[in-house]
Amino acid sequence: MNRNYLLLTALLIILSGGLLFLPEKSDINRENPEDLMWDIVQPTRYLSTDKVAKMIIEKDPLLLLIDVREDYEFEEFTLPGAVNVPFDSILTDYADEILSIEDVNTVLISNDDIRADQAWVIAKRLGYKNIYVMKGGLNCWITTIIQPVEPAETSPITEFELYKFRLGASAYFTGAEIPEESGEKKKLNVTRRKKETVVEGGC
Repeated sequence: MNRNYLLLTALLIILSGGLLFLPEKSDINRENPEDLMWDIVQPTRYLSTDKVAKMIIEKDPLLLLIDVREDYEFEEFTLPGAVNVPFDSILTDYADEILSIEDVNTVLISNDDIRADQAWVIAKRLGYKNIYVMKGGLNCWITTIIQPVEPAETSPITEFELYKFRLGASAYFTGAEIPEESGEKKKLNVTRRKKETVVEGGC
């Protein structure tokens, strides 16, 4: 875990303490603070951009993407199928209606990890289940899925396999052309999305 994530974890632990004073919701079983602090330091609460891309491509029926950025950011660009629940509306009935959907894996996304992590802490404290954060956020999505970098020639075969997946995913999400084994080009029949730009830092 790098220094940025250590600092973020410390911030989230402090935030989780403040959540003791959230307004009561009688129909939700809250997670106790000790369990919440344990969950905060577990890497399993993150899903990689590759994992999320695979779930979208495979049309995973259990995937629920929630974009916690402001509505104007959401309108400019988001992931396919994402629902906008701005961070400052996490405690509203609208958010409760979405977060209460049972038997789904809810993935929170923001430009980087910060807002999604904060929303994750609140959602977990309120007792919502199967909540995850897309690690690195949409900035990481751009640099890994939309604009993947070819590995060095000396890289292990696993990195080339991952790069091949990312090239295919990039073509899927942007409608770009990808070279076939024979050197010819194949045009994928997908809808071209808006041009994406990196904001607020990287992975």
